[in-house]
Amino acid sequence: MKDLPKIYDPKQVETQIYDMWMENDCFHAEPDPNKKPYSIVMPPPNVTGQLHMGHALDSTLQDILTRYKRMQGYSALWLPGTDHAGIATQIKVEEDLRVNEGKTRYDLGREKFLERVWAWKEKYGNRIVQQQKKLGVSCDWSRSRFTMDEGCSKAVRETFCELYEKGLIYKGSRIINWCPHCLTALSDAEVEYIDKPGHLWYIRYPLSDGSGDIVVATTRPETMMGDTGVAVNPEDEKFKHLIGKTCILPIMNRELPIVGDEYCEIGFGTGAVKMTPAHDPNDFEVGLRHNLDVIRVIADNGTINENGGKYNGMDRYECRKAIVADLEAEGYLIKSEPYSHNVGTCYRCHNDVEPLISAQWFVKMEPLAKEAIRVVKDGTIKFVPDRFSKTYLNWMENVHDWCISRQLWWGHQIPAWYCDDCGHINVSREDPTKCEKCGCTKLTRDEDVLDTWFSSALWPFSTMGWPDLNAEDLKYWYPTSDMVTGYDIIFFWVARMVFSGMEQMKKEPFKTVFIHGLVRDDKGRKMSKSLGNGIDPLEMADTYGADALRFNLITGNSPGNDMRFYVEKCEAMRNFANKIWNASRYVMMNLTIDKPGLPDVSELEAEDKWVLTKLNTLIREVTENMDSYELGVASAKVYDFIWDTYCDWYIELTKARLYGENEASKLSAQKVLVYVLDQILRLLHPYMPFITEEIWQAIPHEGKFLMCSDWPTFKDELNFPVEAEHMESVMNAIRALRNRRGEMNVPPSKKCTLYVVSSKAETFRQGEGYLCRLAYADKVIICDDDPEGHEDMVQVVTADAKLYMPMEQLIDVEKELERIAREKANCLKQIAMFEGKLNNEAFIAKAPEKVVNEQREKLAKNKALLEQLEQSEARLKK
Repeated sequence: MKDLPKIYDPKQVETQIYDMWMENDCFHAEPDPNKKPYSIVMPPPNVTGQLHMGHALDSTLQDILTRYKRMQGYSALWLPGTDHAGIATQIKVEEDLRVNEGKTRYDLGREKFLERVWAWKEKYGNRIVQQQKKLGVSCDWSRSRFTMDEGCSKAVRETFCELYEKGLIYKGSRIINWCPHCLTALSDAEVEYIDKPGHLWYIRYPLSDGSGDIVVATTRPETMMGDTGVAVNPEDEKFKHLIGKTCILPIMNRELPIVGDEYCEIGFGTGAVKMTPAHDPNDFEVGLRHNLDVIRVIADNGTINENGGKYNGMDRYECRKAIVADLEAEGYLIKSEPYSHNVGTCYRCHNDVEPLISAQWFVKMEPLAKEAIRVVKDGTIKFVPDRFSKTYLNWMENVHDWCISRQLWWGHQIPAWYCDDCGHINVSREDPTKCEKCGCTKLTRDEDVLDTWFSSALWPFSTMGWPDLNAEDLKYWYPTSDMVTGYDIIFFWVARMVFSGMEQMKKEPFKTVFIHGLVRDDKGRKMSKSLGNGIDPLEMADTYGADALRFNLITGNSPGNDMRFYVEKCEAMRNFANKIWNASRYVMMNLTIDKPGLPDVSELEAEDKWVLTKLNTLIREVTENMDSYELGVASAKVYDFIWDTYCDWYIELTKARLYGENEASKLSAQKVLVYVLDQILRLLHPYMPFITEEIWQAIPHEGKFLMCSDWPTFKDELNFPVEAEHMESVMNAIRALRNRRGEMNVPPSKKCTLYVVSSKAETFRQGEGYLCRLAYADKVIICDDDPEGHEDMVQVVTADAKLYMPMEQLIDVEKELERIAREKANCLKQIAMFEGKLNNEAFIAKAPEKVVNEQREKLAKNKALLEQLEQSEARLKK
């Protein structure tokens, strides 16, 4: 046992406690056949990252679950790590190069540039890990992983080769999402669609035989130099006679076939659609069906290429203006009209994405999606809340092939080599020395790297030793138990982990996906650099303590829903921490015992049985809530119990015994105080780990660390429902009496006789001591009927009793009526003043809205006060 200083200083305590846990390997987990396994793999934060409020919430939720399961006796592994974050990291280092040395990555070359990125990673990559430790996260740091470490890289290569050998990875020319700013391909999940205002241009394409023309409507005239056909619906009466004919592409003067395809909707636009297979995924599919040429006219950097004729070299949007002007000048533009449509933008830089034909690597998704859909539909994997399973299934059932190649240098380089002689693609687990087809030794490796999410998709098993299926960790902890993540990466990450787990391990990667929302500011806005409304979690932890920050993030938080972050709530949670600290100090200052343990049941008094029963209910409910992932509900119940039941009531109820002469009663009170404190520290520990460990180390306890002690369980032998109910009856009477005295401004020093009329006479007889001490009665008289003269007494009614206090013992009625009259007069004066202002139209018109609202609030407060004063006056005049 140790002393607790007068004031709780989180800064000092948190570092000492975390170091103590680390030095004693408290977070380390080992496969243990005598324990049930529990595991979470941490969603790896970007190595470029700094801890933001979303990370803080994510880490807190995972830490609560891990600490809870560890205390329940599971062998609980929380496996941490970081993600190499391909494009984000490369951009950071390229920026560094440009600003400090005036160079590009091409000046250094691939090898030297990658050395720079690794050096940057070594320097800054650990920053977010140190920041997580400040929050108290209990990860097994000895198992920390990085998506490009040796084991994860081996898993990536193995997966790529296996999928390639099964025909599930292929290289092909497809329409991909291309970011002309980041200069790389994007998967469908990395494209954000935004409704943008645009135009629909109606353009006349003359028929080759001179018999008229066909009018098409387009939102993208800048791609028309790549048109290789015009499509119409074969059932469209207006156009079907033109199928098989040709028309002339304006400006380029190229002949285009007119084809019939059901993709065209009758009645939409003009009914005729220009086909640009190199720049639109739907046109590409129509082009394949009708053998249309593919002509790409937009270069990687978003400018028009050599196929664009006189527009070569122009920016795509500059070209749009020029071509519209030329079409109009040459008489091809019939009209234009405003048209809002969904435009794909890059999730990282927010520039418009360009659909381009490009040779890229793809994962064939349809075969992989089948199992990933089944395990969610049959409940093998559950989403909390369940509504997110619909989001997941909707995406999975409509998934396109996944473009996995990225035109970057930082990442897992694709393990494919092209033969310089025969062109054969060699995909291999080891670097090949010769072509497997022709034996040529001149091989050139594919320059591209894999999408970051390709390695993240393998995280639940790559971090545990796969592809070695006999790895101890993998056999014991896979499938993992819970995946905790935000709803914003269900497609990016959750879906891909599921199909990867089902394909590589033939087993789901986790049992439950626990989805949380975003942390927004106090106005409900997303925290962002541009708004400048981000709140630094470390600053909050530094000012209020990590426990206060964690508890703020959890209380009022419900699965899957966004939450608002209020700084004032951190202050309230720090006050809560101080409340527990001061209550614990009070208990310790009154202890003569040095060992924990409850007294014999025969020694328990009414308040002991009441608090133990309430504690029992709390333990049962909190455990049920935590098992249902209702962490916010559980935390609120613990908070209420500590603040109300333990501090405000039980400690007060035991004071007479602690200061009394009865040694046996004093000792039993001490034992129950310590027992209940120990139990509530355990219940609170997953939420507020630092302060609970520090207090627990100071009180009589068994075991070395609170974080490794047992989770409380419901105990039948400590359940006293009848005694607890009787105690509640007395407490309800005390509450009601104190409230009434408060309303009447009667100080506690003013004692009075208390008459009690109740069918529970014996309960109130036994509660006389409490009523005298806590309801300020000098004597308690239990009556069968209303006492004589009760009409002139102050009456208070509860569910179990009618309580009477003689008026003359509480106040001087005449003086009190005089005081009320003075207050009423003042109140009426205030009301008249505020009403005068608010009825003045000039004041309402000129005064700022804030001032007007303040006047309205003051008027409402005065009216409410007047009503109270009139009620008090009426009671006194009875």
